[in-house]
Amino acid sequence: MDTRKKENMRVKTSITKALFQLMHKKSFSDITITELIRTAGVARVSFYRNYDSKEDVLIKLIEGVLDDFRSTIDSNETNYYTYENVRRSFEYFKEYGDFVLDLYQFGYGSILLEMLNRFHEEIAGTMPNNSIEKYKLYIYMGALFNTAIMWLQNGTKESVEDISDMFCNARGIRKYFLKEEK
Repeated sequence: MDTRKKENMRVKTSITKALFQLMHKKSFSDITITELIRTAGVARVSFYRNYDSKEDVLIKLIEGVLDDFRSTIDSNETNYYTYENVRRSFEYFKEYGDFVLDLYQFGYGSILLEMLNRFHEEIAGTMPNNSIEKYKLYIYMGALFNTAIMWLQNGTKESVEDISDMFCNARGIRKYFLKEEK
């Protein structure tokens, strides 16, 4: 990676960490860009080169994680709902647990869930709005998201494999979503 890209990555990381640090002290709406860049130790021009707003910092963080996740999943066109993808989802929730819990606790869980829904819609492809498959997607994503939040709030005491097994064996999940892998 060239020097400019490394520096830009450092700037983005500093801004993101500073925003979460400030969100622990005050409400999101009370955080100013000036305060954010001062806390991050970056120039105003660096902020606006990367982001349009404070909200954009959160959105780009989530998009970056989802893009990385997309590169690691099994995108079997006939069935996205596999045990391996469930396990990988819980790995990512654990890896980014602090950010996920902060977003959730600061009242931004609905934004995170909406972005996860859109991400899964992209993977699933075009579906009529009233199709049973689209409803199944939202049921699956809501169950996965809520399970992950509770698991994170409880300190991830269960291993990724154990929580994945519990999720996949929950009433209805295996029947409606998971096809037996051979």
